Parts: sequence; structure tokens; C-alpha cells
Amino acid sequence: MRNIDHVLLAVVAFLTIFGLFMIYDASSVIAFRDFGDKYHYIKEQCINAVLGIIALGFFTFFDYKKLYNLSVPILLIAIGMLIAVFIPGIGIYALGAHRWINLGVTVLQPAEFVKLSLAIYLSAWFSTKERGRLPAFGLLMGFVLLLIMAQPDMGTASIIMFEAVLLYFLSGATIAHFLMLIPVLGIGGVVLILIAPYRLARLTSFLHAGDNFEGTSYHVRQILIALGSGGLFGVGAGNSLQKFAYLPENVTDSIFAIIAEEFGFIGSFGLILLFVMIMWRGFVISARSKDTFGKLLSAGIICFLGVQAVINFAAMTALIPLTGVPLPFISYGGSALIVDLAAIGIVLNISKQH
Repeated sequence: MRNIDHVLLAVVAFLTIFGLFMIYDASSVIAFRDFGDKYHYIKEQCINAVLGIIALGFFTFFDYKKLYNLSVPILLIAIGMLIAVFIPGIGIYALGAHRWINLGVTVLQPAEFVKLSLAIYLSAWFSTKERGRLPAFGLLMGFVLLLIMAQPDMGTASIIMFEAVLLYFLSGATIAHFLMLIPVLGIGGVVLILIAPYRLARLTSFLHAGDNFEGTSYHVRQILIALGSGGLFGVGAGNSLQKFAYLPENVTDSIFAIIAEEFGFIGSFGLILLFVMIMWRGFVISARSKDTFGKLLSAGIICFLGVQAVINFAAMTALIPLTGVPLPFISYGGSALIVDLAAIGIVLNISKQH
């Protein structure tokens, strides 16, 4: 334990505890309205946090090098779960999407597991000296992204796409490869937006934020009200008005808006700095790792956590169109929290061995 990165561990522990506090704070009103129990969300998230801490502890002491030989089975299991969401009786269809599978005792969101499994698999693959891998890489990512978009979940697909491309770049890809990928990714993104009315509506509301306040712009408007109400120092912990069912998804994707309202610009900026610190420590660990697999795996994990945080912050400040991406360690969601903490456990394990 003396050799692990204590700064990374301390920051993640603080964010997890702070996330539990904010979930209770933001959810008590809607939890009582929907379930008659203001502790509904926090009780479930506490269980998820315990499971996540167990996963973090396990992977902190499980030699990450063993994941190299397990990378293919892990990826196949992840893809199998992505397919399972569409199987009646196993997959759960809710809120217009096929994103969950029923395990009997709990519900799992496979797309969260895919982020980590791809980091492991691509790191193992790219740590070899194999050449001419761009076509195979394109086919693999096309298949995985197609399964995720079929759910549909463009936010998670974007995170996985950035994660994979960044790992490909860090493995030593040439600029020519990226020049080939940019038009493909650009055209694909435009097509996906145009074929889905709700994505086009989000883009339209982003471009015309002052229109249709009661329709497509309502969510963005409530986010901006929360940010504006917070001012420099915030209205104080527990004093949010937006949590009274004004702000949609206030315990999941939009929880940062509640944080900004209660803790203001200073608190929000401090939270962003903590995520910057996670990325900094992760890349330091990657640079110090003695083997290529460890370097890429640490970088890949930090990439998907960092990209997810950046997308959430950007969406919550109206810098990009609104998308359903939770904030790591903070937002309500069992699958995400458990996977994120397990991923940090792997990074800590890598830090022990440099």
C-alpha cells in the first residue's frame, strides 16, 4: 500500500463520498414523490458504493498483467451483454431504450462495462508490434458502436469512440491514420443526428437556446437557471431550488447543475480541478509504467473517465448539445460507479509496480 498513488486514491475517495452526499441532497424530494421514501436513491447508491469499493480493493491487489491474457474473454463477455439487452426476458426496455439487462438480484448497464473492457482489450492489442491494424480496429469499433447506437445511447458511444481513438493515437499511430478517421467520424456523427428526431431536436435547441423554453430548450434553461442562481459562492448546501423537480435528471446526468447552484462557481471550479488531478495522476502513472500494456491501460482508463467528465461539464454549461452522460463518481448509477471504481483499482495496481 505504501507504493500506490495516494493522491489519486484520496481524490477518488473524496469524490465518491461527495457524490453520495449530493445524491441524497438532490434526490430527497423526487424520491419521496416517486417512491414515498426520501432515502430511496441514497440507499441504493450506498450499496453500489460498497460494491465499488470492494471492486477497487480487489483490482488494487490483482496483478494487472494477468488482464493481458484475459482481455479477449473480457471483451467477448462485454459484447455478449450488449447483445443481451435486445433479448426479451433478459434485456429491459425502459424510457425508450434497450440499455439494461436483468440479473435477477440487480440490473446492469452493459455499456458501462464495455468502456473498461475495451480499455483492457485495446491496450493488450496495441502493446504488440502488429502493423496494418487500422482496418481491423475500424471493424471492431464499428461493430461495438453499432450495438450501442442501437440501444440507442449516443453519449456512451461518443465516450467509447474518443477512448478508442485516443488509445490508438497513444499506441503510436501516424497522423495519416487520423486524417483518414476524421471525415468518417464526422460524416457518421452527422448521419446519426439527422436520422434520430430527438437528437436533431437537441441540436436545434442548442443552436437556438432562446426558443421554445417549454419544449426542447426546457432542460437547458433549467440547467442555466441553476448555474446562474449559484453565483460565485452558491446558495448553500441543501438549499437548491432546482432539485424540487424543476430540473430533469437532477440525480444522474444533471447533478453538476445542482452542485453549481449550491456551491457556486468556486465549488464547481474546485470539483473540475479534482477531475483534472485524476487525469494528471493517471497519466503520470502511465508514463512511469515499466511495460507498454501498463502504460496503455492506465492511459485508456483515464481517457474514458476524463472524456466522460469533460462531456458532462460541457453539456451542463451549454458548450455542446445536451447529452445523457453521467458524471463519474458523482451521478447516481450502480453500473457506472462500480466500473469506475474498479478501473481506478487497476490504475492503482499499475502505480504500485512502477
